[in-house]
Amino acid sequence: MKRINLISNLILAIAIIVLYVLFLNKDCKSSSSDFVNLNDSGRVETKLPVAYINLDSLLLDYNYSKDLNEQLLRKRENSQASYNQKARQFEQEAAEFQRKYENNAFLTQQRLQSEQQRLMQKQQELQQLDEKLSQELANEMQKMNEQLRDTIYSYLKEFNKERNYHLIFSNTMNDNILISCDVYDVTKDVVQALNARYAGSKSK
Repeated sequence: MKRINLISNLILAIAIIVLYVLFLNKDCKSSSSDFVNLNDSGRVETKLPVAYINLDSLLLDYNYSKDLNEQLLRKRENSQASYNQKARQFEQEAAEFQRKYENNAFLTQQRLQSEQQRLMQKQQELQQLDEKLSQELANEMQKMNEQLRDTIYSYLKEFNKERNYHLIFSNTMNDNILISCDVYDVTKDVVQALNARYAGSKSK
């Protein structure tokens, strides 16, 4: 009796392993249809009504994103050039002050203190300019990110009217989706459509 139970348990364990291999550990097949063929037995699995977008790839390939990044880069370079010019001017004046101080070129203590105070004020203004330019860049970046996000979300509503997905995930650096079938990756389709729309809006 024990021998029969042992054999039964062994057969059950083998059956579970086979089921695991067939159902849970299968390779995904890329397909755009609603069904994914799994093997030659005729068994099919319905494709889930979900999709995901690789945001890293989308942002790299979406022309509107590229243009916004170029605008931000130019603004950053202009801000840096403006700051550097004023910083060099301050450094020259500070060096001149130091030279005069070491050579006792100031006629009075009052003149020395006045020039020192002026340079301290200028240094403070330079720091305030740096903070102001950094804040402007941060605001511009936030504004551009919002524009980009609104453009993508707006299109995805249109995109999903035909696809009828229940969920569309975002995936960045494989943080949200570690393993997936290619059939659920709609990044390329979305990028192509977004670029076509953006090209059309630029030509108007």
